[in-house]
Amino acid sequence: MPKPGNDVCSPKSTGASRSQSSGLSQAERGSCDNAIPDESPELHERGVHMSTEAAAVDSAGGPVVKKKTKRKKKLSFPTAFTILFVLTIIAVIATSFVPAGQYAKLQYVADSNVLTVTSPQGEISEVPATQDELDQLGVQIDIEQFTGGSITKAISIPGTYEQLQAQPKGIADVTQAMVSGTIDGVDIMVFILVLGGLIGVVNATGAFESGLMALTKKTKGHEFLLVFLVALLMVLGGTSCGLEEEAVAFYPILVPVFLALGYDSIVCVGAIFLAGSMGTTFSTINPFSVVIASNAAGINFMEGFEWRVGGCIVGAIVVISYLYWYCKKIKANPEASYTYEDREHFAQLYNVERGETAAAHAEGFSLRKKAILVLFISAFVLMVYGVMNLHWWFPQMAAMFLAISIIIMFISGTDEKTVVNAFINGASSLVGVSLIIGLARGINLIMEEGLISDTLLFWSSNAVQGMAGPAFILIMMLLFFLLGFVVPSSSGLAVLAMPIMAPLADTVGIDRYSIVCAYQWGQYAMLYLAPTGLVLATLTMLDMKYSKWFKFVWPIVVFTLVFGGILLCAQVMLA
Repeated sequence: MPKPGNDVCSPKSTGASRSQSSGLSQAERGSCDNAIPDESPELHERGVHMSTEAAAVDSAGGPVVKKKTKRKKKLSFPTAFTILFVLTIIAVIATSFVPAGQYAKLQYVADSNVLTVTSPQGEISEVPATQDELDQLGVQIDIEQFTGGSITKAISIPGTYEQLQAQPKGIADVTQAMVSGTIDGVDIMVFILVLGGLIGVVNATGAFESGLMALTKKTKGHEFLLVFLVALLMVLGGTSCGLEEEAVAFYPILVPVFLALGYDSIVCVGAIFLAGSMGTTFSTINPFSVVIASNAAGINFMEGFEWRVGGCIVGAIVVISYLYWYCKKIKANPEASYTYEDREHFAQLYNVERGETAAAHAEGFSLRKKAILVLFISAFVLMVYGVMNLHWWFPQMAAMFLAISIIIMFISGTDEKTVVNAFINGASSLVGVSLIIGLARGINLIMEEGLISDTLLFWSSNAVQGMAGPAFILIMMLLFFLLGFVVPSSSGLAVLAMPIMAPLADTVGIDRYSIVCAYQWGQYAMLYLAPTGLVLATLTMLDMKYSKWFKFVWPIVVFTLVFGGILLCAQVMLA
């Protein structure tokens, strides 16, 4: 209980904002919630407050009778680890009820210039890598897509699905899948750990704080301009090269900036992840999405290009407008933030300083610190260039980030032990994020090894047979929406589903590019939400509750499905 002389629920404090009282203990907040206005001047002067439930006086003026009230426990949303653990168990259970089955798989072997065909039973045969062989197999894809390196993964062969003996998984497979998924995702995990190390080294130099304070001074009054530019760049990066997984690298550099400008964690995720995903949703030339999907569908990726460009422009306008609305709302009233209760913890997490300490850092923005920030920013510029032009993947990006870290260590002017410990501590801070990625992949491994992924695809293809026109394409988009949860990889779902789904367009008289669009817009509407995808890793990096993110993102999910459905119907009716 607070002391009477400092009663946080006193009438003197009623004019204080919620932000001032947010630091109260749970017990203090509870007493405030039950307090009622006191009409006695004497009681006001004494700072005594009486609750209708906690105190009552009998008619004879007897003693106060206190009644105990049961405090309701507030339900909390489970952590990312718990969500993925539960989903892994559900996947294990599903292998006992969903029939096992598989399509025959086709893959090109460049060394021997042959096509290998793996039957549902696992028997492997080789055939010449020619167009005639593809035609005989019913695979309506140009052979150059294989020999030229556009399609490197195994694709499903239409009409070859066979039901197989069930491969149910047991309780022991839950933890085994978690370990196997972690091993399978080691490339991106190493990248994230090295990124964390780089952040730790830069933080140890004090360059972040000094640079942020200098930036906030220059952008005062135009804070949203930076959000706009970042969101626009992420949309362009998403539509051109699918910049979602790589986007995790941008949080350390941009999150402190947004916080220093007065925004919250939602704005950070919205401007980076949401904007990048919107660009990928309406991919125009993204090789990991629309290009590989078009190739697997047997068409040129430029087919339907104008529809995707139009969709991308509208999507960019919607997501930036949504961010503007939210930013304006929390600027006017910080308590309107969906993550208001976590604001202080979040600021501490990213070393955002205020007041005298911040002013001191601003004054100490030396040439050395400027050079460190230039090197830090150059790492991300090199990453984008490498991904787009040099075909870099996570090992190459991790090596480059490590090189930049070493250079900064040498020029930091800090002793060797300090900078090495800073690297280690920075890497350790992102271990949880790395594990989340591995655990999510474990769920996919369960479904693959249990032979139920192809069964779900087979059921989906049968569900749309016999339909025509807008109904067919809308159901197709919804099927891809559901399949996006099962196969959260854009390229993975493309090579798995396109050879099966694309020929269905021929049977109902619509263009195959409409199937590609349905795949893009359906799957990515799910990837805004899917725990099996990148969402939980992103939220874990920012220590944000999934429930808060869902509250913010569900209107965008609805927009993607509704707007995507309108475009698909227009494609079908105008064909």
